[in-house]
Amino acid sequence: MDVIPPYKKRFSLTALIEALIFVSSTPISIYQLSQALDETPGVVKVELDKLEEKYKQSSGLRLQKRGKKVQITTAPELSGLVETFLGIETTTKLSRAALETLAIIAFKQPITRPVIEEVRGVNSDGVVRTLLSKGLIEELGRSEGLGRAILYGTSNDFLSHFGLNSLDDLPAIDLPGKNTEVNNKILKD
Repeated sequence: MDVIPPYKKRFSLTALIEALIFVSSTPISIYQLSQALDETPGVVKVELDKLEEKYKQSSGLRLQKRGKKVQITTAPELSGLVETFLGIETTTKLSRAALETLAIIAFKQPITRPVIEEVRGVNSDGVVRTLLSKGLIEELGRSEGLGRAILYGTSNDFLSHFGLNSLDDLPAIDLPGKNTEVNNKILKD
């Protein structure tokens, strides 16, 4: 006979999930949550959706999702208040080249530096190093192609910095190369 822990009687599953995410120093996976709470990943996902809705309705917190991992962050609308309270000065700004490169990575990830340079038309070594040092992008692995180039993608800090809950919050855009019929028409004109 399984004994139900007292905390499962007193708190809702949503509250238990919230507590575990809160104490985790890094984003936590749905699988980790399901294992810790002896629940299925599907049940945990439903509860995460409830928690996300609760935060959107009446909280200074947000649930940030990245793939199958989640973490609690402050609402982006409160960034000024939080920065003032913590004494953080946002003195560094991203250059136009860094923003351009970051946008390319965000929309086409995982992506290699040579592909970034092909899109931008200029060398991007320095910009990629800057974005890595600021923690806005990260190495995701290596490509299978010739030379096994490093694959880059955005980080959780990128989501936090731009006030996004997940990459799904990025605006929809029509990237060059996705619609070859349109591209061929353009070339023929």
